[in-house]
Amino acid sequence: MAGEDRVLANGAKFIDFQTDPSRYRHWKLDVAGDVATLSMDVDEDGGLFEGYQLKLNSYDLGVDIELADAVQRLRFEHPDVKVVVLRSAKNRVFCAGANIRMLAGATHAHKVNFCKFTNETRNGMEDSSENSGQRYITVVNGTAAGGGYELALATDHIILADDGSSSVALPEVPLLAVLPGTGGLTRVVDKRKVRRDHADFFCTIEEGIKGKRAAQWRLVDELAPNSKLEARISERAKQFAETSARKTDGKGVALTPLKRTVDDKSLRYGFVTVDIDRTARIATVSVQAPDKAPPSDIDGMIAQGASFWPLQVAREIDDAILHLRINELEIALLVFKSHGDPAQVLAYDAFLDANKSHWLVNEIRHYWKRVLKRIDVTSRTLVTLVEPGSCFVGTLAELVFAADRSYMLIGSREGDNRPPPALQLTALNFGPYPMSHGLTRLESRFQADPSDVERARGRIGEALDAEQAEELGLVTFALDDIDWDDEIRVFLEERASFSPDSLTGMEANLRFVGPETMESKIFARLTAWQNWIFQRPNAVGEEGALRRYGSGQKPKFDMTRV
Repeated sequence: MAGEDRVLANGAKFIDFQTDPSRYRHWKLDVAGDVATLSMDVDEDGGLFEGYQLKLNSYDLGVDIELADAVQRLRFEHPDVKVVVLRSAKNRVFCAGANIRMLAGATHAHKVNFCKFTNETRNGMEDSSENSGQRYITVVNGTAAGGGYELALATDHIILADDGSSSVALPEVPLLAVLPGTGGLTRVVDKRKVRRDHADFFCTIEEGIKGKRAAQWRLVDELAPNSKLEARISERAKQFAETSARKTDGKGVALTPLKRTVDDKSLRYGFVTVDIDRTARIATVSVQAPDKAPPSDIDGMIAQGASFWPLQVAREIDDAILHLRINELEIALLVFKSHGDPAQVLAYDAFLDANKSHWLVNEIRHYWKRVLKRIDVTSRTLVTLVEPGSCFVGTLAELVFAADRSYMLIGSREGDNRPPPALQLTALNFGPYPMSHGLTRLESRFQADPSDVERARGRIGEALDAEQAEELGLVTFALDDIDWDDEIRVFLEERASFSPDSLTGMEANLRFVGPETMESKIFARLTAWQNWIFQRPNAVGEEGALRRYGSGQKPKFDMTRV
């Protein structure tokens, strides 16, 4: 089980997002040639918290931490795998979804962060299929209800056992007075193209749909009788492997444990440091440039393994953001800083761009994309300070463009012998790291006049000082040494004083401008509604559906439509 026997400064349990297959309690990973099998076998007594059992392959955050780890390891450690078969190791049940007792007893913040993480994991599976050539097949041999069916929906192909009892269901509305929390509504109609009236029926019945109707309504891809199920799985896996775009050579890269020190005031990794000021409600995330040049060739990169700077830093930032989300709930602002030689960061960017066709470089670039997306959807005010000695260039400049506010110092500070700050753009700022709605952060920024993107593209390779960066629209404000301290202090104090609820709503509305995609709908529309519904008495009140589920008492609803 992910998580350490540790208590935080606020008395809550420390939840750790680091794990590995040797510590899995809920999943079994088996790799045979180009096919991997992920078997769900949830330990009933392996929940993150007391007060519930994970029966019928129901899951909590700990189960999904292991799943996310497995999906990530398949991409990096198993380059030969082209197909992943997702199935249950238990008889007559695939997955009963998120554990209801866990949801009923969890804090509002934990429920919302749980749903956000499960969404990111399932989006990661779809990203693996699209961009890594590792396609996913789900075998539903039993009941796939709620989050269990949502897990299946995130895969490319669903095989349903045609045995008279196996079924798929999204019963959250009639049973629990909440919505499917992991993209179920959106994927049913946007991904599987289920008719709206059929989807309406499906999402308002408790018992689910099986057999021929499930296939006719596009809820699953095909049926197979139990006598032919294993043969059908092998047939589909072979077919998908033959058409996979995954082209790899050599061995994978072991995702060795991150070296990390955690105490009440900080997290310290190899290249990333997080300093926590609980009084000010600020976490400062500092990223250090590499201390040596990139390897001369691909062999050198593979030899470095998980210590290859772009991969190590991405993993460290990812772990830090997840820690701050779930373990530091009262932090209002994440302040990003950087330091080190920008030329070294640019050299690694050039290496990634020159070798983008290599499978491992492809994985690292897409991992950076996912880490930046995780930052985009984190419910904290994001601030970037571009100061003397910083290295916000290329990939790291995305932390400037992801921020709700960015401040850049004009020139140097008195008594500071570090070089004045400069921003520098590379090719990686113009495509490889799109946001959830499909636009790059610069495209999203310059909605009023797309030619501003081209104007910025024309400055690739230039070291831009604060006034040039402000004129190009790359930072919010350029400030001189006289104003810097006061302006930053007033902003941080003011921001920390606002209602966190209104800030979450405001920031989420402002960050994702322009078009919608299935992914942005899941994070924006669904998350907003679920966030609200999880606070309504009809769901979580003493007489609400979540509290009364399984008690034999019917919930009592306030029937007012609002």
